[in-house]
Amino acid sequence: MQQKLSFYDFNPSLAAAVLFAALYGICFILTTALWVKHRAWVCVIMVVAVAMETVGYIGRSISTQNVTNQSIYVLQFALTVLAPVLVAAFCYIIFGRIVFLAVPRGSRTLKLIWVPPRFVTPIFVFFDIIALLLQLAGAVIISGTQATDKDAQKKINNGKGIAQAGVVVQLAAFGLFSIIAVRFNFTSKRFKKSAHEQFPDEENDRTLQMDTAPKQKHWPAILRVVNLVSGLILIRTIYRMIEFNEGPSGYLSTNEWCTYVFDALVILPCFVLFIWWHPAKYLPYLGFRLPKHAR
Repeated sequence: MQQKLSFYDFNPSLAAAVLFAALYGICFILTTALWVKHRAWVCVIMVVAVAMETVGYIGRSISTQNVTNQSIYVLQFALTVLAPVLVAAFCYIIFGRIVFLAVPRGSRTLKLIWVPPRFVTPIFVFFDIIALLLQLAGAVIISGTQATDKDAQKKINNGKGIAQAGVVVQLAAFGLFSIIAVRFNFTSKRFKKSAHEQFPDEENDRTLQMDTAPKQKHWPAILRVVNLVSGLILIRTIYRMIEFNEGPSGYLSTNEWCTYVFDALVILPCFVLFIWWHPAKYLPYLGFRLPKHAR
């Protein structure tokens, strides 16, 4: 009877997996607590993303002790590959809210942000969904293929091509978004009022408001956080693109430290930044829909 092969081309570290499972677990608790506290319902995306990272590294911890178990390996790989795509989607949403809540209606122009202001979030989220589905399909094919499988190389090449397509879509869309978001730092300087000052509380419109008014009036701070998180996600996306291009036998796939340095350690600060500079401190109306007077 043929012995099953390990899904890893190295001896996976249990200590590293447990460490990041704990760190992401702490971020999950804090992100969830702030989500509930501020009733900032759009932040559920970050709750799901950090939950995926947490479960992913818990799964990796288990997988390091069960290196021949395909189900656990595929689960942890897919979750850690896909979670940053949700973080990117959250950046799109927060940027769209900044545009609508900090920029007066008459100033929301194509010249200001290069894309139709009303559709800035839907456009980028659409491409994010396409990227997520492609990467999911590719990741499942790659991670679920063993060297002993029939047509293993063909399966790996197909999975690699699909995953690469997803990463290219994400890199192109997120690269453009990052340029627009950084440029907005300069083009938006004339909008000095805080988002809360532009849209004061209205007694007749309580359904979409937060539990309290934003404590910070300096809304560009959250914009800079979006810029910084965007840069981190770009680093991680480039890493994944190179990894998928190299294939399972490449240097990045056969050296575990690359995964922790260019993925786990890069994405973790994204959650920390949004915990410390939570959007609810700077922006009102973080429900799933904007109230009519803010559109």
